[in-house]
Amino acid sequence: MSDQTSPAAAPARDYSKTLFLPQTAFPMRAGLPVREPLLLERWAATDLYRQIRVQAAGRPKFVLHDGPPYANGNIHIGTALNKILKDVIVRAQGALGYDANYVPGWDCHGLPIEWKIEEQYRAKGRNKDDVPVIEFRQECRTFAGHWLDVQREEFKRLGVTGDWDHPYVTMSFPAEAAIARELMTFATTGQLYRGSKPVMWSVVEKTALAEAEVEYEDVVSDAIFAAFRITDGAAADLAAARVVIWTTTPWTMPANRAVAYAKKVAYGLYRVTAAAEDNWARVGDAYVLADTLAASVFASARVEAFERLRDVAPAELAGLTLSHPLAGHLSGYDFAVPLLDGEHVTEEAGTGFVHTAPSHGREDFEVWMANGRALAQRGIETRIPYTVDADGALTEEAPGFTGKRVLNHKGEKGDANKAVIAALTEAGALVARGTLKHSYPHSWRSKKPVIFRNTPQWFIAMDRPVESLGGQTLREVAMRGIEDTRWVPPQGRNRINGMVGNRPDWVVSRQRAWGVPITVFVKRGTHEVLRDAAVNARIEAAFQAEGADAWFTDADGARFLRPEHDPADYEKVTDVLDVWFDSGSTHAFVLDDADQFPGLAGVKRRRDGGDDTVMYLEGSDQHRGWFQSSLLESAGTRGRAPYDIVLTHGFVLDPKGLKMSKSKGNVVAPQNVIKDSGADILRLWVAASDYADDLRIGPEIIKTFAETYRKLRNSLRWMLGSLAHFEPGTEIPHAELPELERLIRHRLSELDGEIREAYATFDTKRVVALLNGFMTGDLSAFYFDVRKDALYCDPASSTVRRAALQVIDETFRRVTIWLAPVLAFTAEEAWLDRYPSETGSVHLQTLPETPASWRDEALAARWQQIRRVRRVVTGALEIERTAKRIGASLEAAPTVYIADADLRAVVQGVDFADVCITSAIRIAEGEGPAEAFRLDDVRGVAVVSALAEGRKCARSWRVTPDVGADPDYPDVTPRDARALREWDAAHAADVGASAA
Repeated sequence: MSDQTSPAAAPARDYSKTLFLPQTAFPMRAGLPVREPLLLERWAATDLYRQIRVQAAGRPKFVLHDGPPYANGNIHIGTALNKILKDVIVRAQGALGYDANYVPGWDCHGLPIEWKIEEQYRAKGRNKDDVPVIEFRQECRTFAGHWLDVQREEFKRLGVTGDWDHPYVTMSFPAEAAIARELMTFATTGQLYRGSKPVMWSVVEKTALAEAEVEYEDVVSDAIFAAFRITDGAAADLAAARVVIWTTTPWTMPANRAVAYAKKVAYGLYRVTAAAEDNWARVGDAYVLADTLAASVFASARVEAFERLRDVAPAELAGLTLSHPLAGHLSGYDFAVPLLDGEHVTEEAGTGFVHTAPSHGREDFEVWMANGRALAQRGIETRIPYTVDADGALTEEAPGFTGKRVLNHKGEKGDANKAVIAALTEAGALVARGTLKHSYPHSWRSKKPVIFRNTPQWFIAMDRPVESLGGQTLREVAMRGIEDTRWVPPQGRNRINGMVGNRPDWVVSRQRAWGVPITVFVKRGTHEVLRDAAVNARIEAAFQAEGADAWFTDADGARFLRPEHDPADYEKVTDVLDVWFDSGSTHAFVLDDADQFPGLAGVKRRRDGGDDTVMYLEGSDQHRGWFQSSLLESAGTRGRAPYDIVLTHGFVLDPKGLKMSKSKGNVVAPQNVIKDSGADILRLWVAASDYADDLRIGPEIIKTFAETYRKLRNSLRWMLGSLAHFEPGTEIPHAELPELERLIRHRLSELDGEIREAYATFDTKRVVALLNGFMTGDLSAFYFDVRKDALYCDPASSTVRRAALQVIDETFRRVTIWLAPVLAFTAEEAWLDRYPSETGSVHLQTLPETPASWRDEALAARWQQIRRVRRVVTGALEIERTAKRIGASLEAAPTVYIADADLRAVVQGVDFADVCITSAIRIAEGEGPAEAFRLDDVRGVAVVSALAEGRKCARSWRVTPDVGADPDYPDVTPRDARALREWDAAHAADVGASAA
């Protein structure tokens, strides 16, 4: 350690060889991009996953059921966040003593994959409809299989440990059989039905979509105010007036069958008193409007003045009949249009009346159906028309507009709005027009707008009492399941409560080819669903052997219907299932299938009196996606939620909080981060972030975490280097340890409880904060700094040195195991450096128990005071260093003034010079001189710096008057002389051999 020379009479001795300096092969520079793949190879060679399974056998199970990503492309940063967070939690639960088995899964059916194949077809000029369905399905299967393999390797590179050789895949034959079985259970219990309702329809993809398959983007829509004449049931002055509606979908006007009002709204009869001659709303025209909206309606209509004639009570509106605005102008619209009370009518915008087209809106449909019997009694036709076809064109049931398009095949705006507006103008029914920018649903695959379209689909009923559910409805069972589940963070419960409480019946049919078919038969003529256990069993058996392709190889389903039924009597359904039903059924063939996944068999959840736990963990968007479809599927077939705990995380944004996109150039690819910095940096970012909110990432953020990682790694490295000199079996009883070592044991005891609780509650950011604070603050900046002198320079027999090594050994073991779920690679690397083994791993360890006797609150309180005073000393010394009056703290011998007698006694009770790493220190009474150094937050403590007196020790660099007191070692302190004497005695043979 010294560059000092001894007296000229003898050559200087190289004392560095007599010091117990750290020795380790654990490199300072991590080199994670190179080192991590080597550890992955080791884990594969030693079959670490299987080792963990064997060791954990018999423990309570913690199953993190994997939400299946789509196998249709490389992973992105959001996927990396999800998989890393899952891995951290699974590893942590294993360390807490659970059998935490992770079986990864993939979603392989549905539009995300089918769309990719169609894109390839279009690029080659091929038509999907010309390709046999089995051939097309095989191409989808091959495509999904390719990307499954790509993603599997990318997930493994993140350090995610799981049963990668036996994942669950929704396109496997057993999975397809199980999905069909679950669907047939809904059919058998009477929850599945075929109905005609407005659903979101993608013109581009030619299929119905669920809410989970759309995203909302701003669009500019045509907005019109149209007037309906009152034809029946009104007083004379009201009969001369017109009811005005407002809509942003003029193309739905041919489908109008009613107008809705609300009893809670105050209405009035208004008359135009001044307007331009060419205005649509003319002087003398009378309208019925909501009072709160009348002024805005007239402003939109460019009416210069108007008057309110009288109140129009809701009772006057009940039972009134209107005529369609196009009646008398175009044939086919001469039908009665009733006024119906609707709770969905508000005064937020519009006119207080709502144009009702039951073909094209959920609320429109519901209010129409709710009044069906009463309307029929009034002689009003209740049939809902099909006014728009699958291609987005108006049909013959929209007279005068047949062939006009709402959207074209590219999803672009068609000519239907223009044609309808022109017709309303010619009919004298238009009051005003304009445009409105608003949020509108788009397919998240094609990114094109969808339309609401009445079409026959298969639904699962939400509000039908079900005998197999004890007479409860699916909604009631699902809502109870939500209450029985623990939601992390808790607000997740409120979010899904609202969604399930208000959702319509579940539309489960899709007009596509790549998926599990809706395996039901319908009786011709009656439309009754066949419920036959023997038929269902044959379907399931065929799927087990051949996969879902078996459904498409038999034109009429005879192989399934015979011998009990004549195929000529039944229609085989050709729609496929909503892919959310696929993923929602995964619990049925992953958690319940002991043959396919024996490692997950026998889960006995806490609600069943067991100790096992099932968790679902995905992004917060899955409240309307996988969390909900899984809940509904399990509630409908098993009468309960499929999970015990649901954890949600946010989305990944750029450093400015903006959504990432290639066009903005702000995308952070996990593959690039791994290539440049290593997966452990990504893992640290995930674990340290508040995943309950959206996370941000960018180059500077990555640098920040790389610096945090560097400090953590250096702490591990220093411990490993110091422990090269540790001799097991020389441990000192707790009561005989120096105070400083007992303080670190106290901190380990505190951390043991805090980290266990944080991991148990999935609070990974708290784990990182606790360990980062402990390793950089308590250890590196304090304990290691103080003990370096004793560890490097004390005699081998020194009690302080032995005690420090003992506690460092205990600290290393705990810290490495605590860190392992987060820094999976680095913790393993450090563990193997300390405990070399052919098959060992830190990931086979559970959290070590920490003796309760290590806890010492009184000692901790004392040392908190000592460290506060130490901060003042180090602050004063830093000024001296900056001014170059000293080079190192050992050149100083400050005077510390402490006004409080009790605090002064506490500081005098320890070797405070040792604590402050100075060669000497003097504790004085009082406030100290005015020029002394002080810290505002440490009152009553002042420091006056001074140089240490004496000579500088050539071995330890301490400056003391007693250097040279031992004549055999004239250039070192007596302490160093004792260390040298022990060293020389222990190495006498080596010295003799060297001399010879």
